[in-house]
Amino acid sequence: MNVFIEDRDIAWENPDPGIRRKVMVYNEQLMLVKVAFQQGAIGTLHEHYHSQISHVESGVFEVTIDGEKKVLKAGDAFYAPPHVVHGVLCLEAGVLIDVFNPHREDFIK
Repeated sequence: MNVFIEDRDIAWENPDPGIRRKVMVYNEQLMLVKVAFQQGAIGTLHEHYHSQISHVESGVFEVTIDGEKKVLKAGDAFYAPPHVVHGVLCLEAGVLIDVFNPHREDFIK
């Protein structure tokens, strides 16, 4: 594994309409992912066994965690515990930086 990661070396994936994703770096315990959303794009409600912490790098998002909704802006963050339903609606185009523990096997090709 490289210890230095340069954004320009990683290709975007298109997992859903209006959403682009880059798996920046990972090991067995951690994964760092950059996710870019167009305005109106939806990160569908879902749950997984991973702990997730997300930082709003830019934009505005309506975040839902376990039925509770909150609007978060650049500089804000949220925590989605394991097996808790969560998702986002992008109100203004932006980027989330997601950290998962352990890494998301389903994001690795």
